[in-house]
This record gives sequence, structure tokens and C-alpha cells, in this order.
Amino acid sequence: MLPQYGVPTKLISQATALPGRTRPIEINNIHHVSGLPLKAPFPSQHQLALFGLGCFWGAERVFWLINGIYSTAVGYSGGFTPNPTYEEVCSGLTGHTEVVQIVYDPAKISYAELLVIFWEAHDPTHGMRQGNDIGTQYRSAIYTFDSEQQELATASKHHYGANLSNAGRGKITTEIKPARSFFYAEEYHQQYLSKNPNGYCGIGGTGICFENNP
Repeated sequence: MLPQYGVPTKLISQATALPGRTRPIEINNIHHVSGLPLKAPFPSQHQLALFGLGCFWGAERVFWLINGIYSTAVGYSGGFTPNPTYEEVCSGLTGHTEVVQIVYDPAKISYAELLVIFWEAHDPTHGMRQGNDIGTQYRSAIYTFDSEQQELATASKHHYGANLSNAGRGKITTEIKPARSFFYAEEYHQQYLSKNPNGYCGIGGTGICFENNP
């Protein structure tokens, strides 16, 4: 049994994180929408992006609908516990946030374009929640795979932050860090809103465009 706590709104340290397990959670390696693989190897020219923007059910659907996206999968990243379960992540005792892993073809869609979708699809000013979903696992995050992604993510944060400020909104709380390990979430979470079309989706943006209107 996990310890019973209130909704976690503060990040834990590695020293207090749950130990996790060495064995990964087993999932079906077939995307429910496209039929393409969820796990590597992927086509050699494709690249990865890793975003947290609240409940990963809705976040994943935002991206699997985009042309140029090869595959998507949901999981946990940004924390300490290896191969965590959903219940462990929700306890706040792993340090992870819910994320969507995106495999994309840079010849069809750029990382900069993915960032625009990311910013506009949620409210990055909410801190340890997204809408009515409260907890550290719902924090906004960009986990980068190289220096170019890091620079683009940081620049886009400054740009969108200025747009939000001009509209009277709060400061962006999105964390931007080099990617740690990505752990696949349980099978029932993968492409959840394709399997459950009437399922819950808490994703919602600010209504403020990334590009300034004339």
C-alpha cells in the first residue's frame, strides 16, 4: 500500500522517492490509431520530443492528429522512480510528470512547430496543476534531447511568456530540462481517447496565440 497523502503540490527529492522496480511495465507495441510501433527502433531520420501538458490522455490526442507525427505514447518522466506505476506517480512520491513521447519526421514538421502546438494546447501558468487536475504529475514540462531543442524551447518560452503577459496572464511555470528516462505508462493509458472516445479530457489552452496577432 502507498502512504495516503493529500494532493501532492510540491516536488520531492531523490532521497525520498519510491524505489520503483527494474522490470518495465509491459505494453502492446502497436499504436491504437496508426498501427505503428510505440517503441524503438523508429525510422532513422525521425526525432523525439517529450512534453508534459496536463493529463496525458488528452495531450497525446493533440499530437497524434498532427501531420508529420509518426507515433505517440504516454508515460512518466522528469522524476526519480524507475518504472513507476500510475498509482505511484499520482502519489507524488516518484517526482514524475505525465508526458507524451512524440516521434516525428522533421522533414514534415519541425520541433519549433511542435512547440507552438504545445504552448497553445494548455495553460503553462498553472504550476502544479492543469485546469481541475491538481498534483505534481500535471505540471507543464518540456524535456529536451539536445542543445538545439533546449535553445528552441527556452526561446519559445520567452516569446509566449511575453504574449501571455501582454494579455494580462501570469508567468509561465513550465520546466525545461534535459530529458531523463521515459517510462511507458500502462497499456490502458496508451491512446486512451481512441479506445474510449467519450473519456475524460482536461486539455484546454489559454486562447492566446503563439504568434502575435496584427
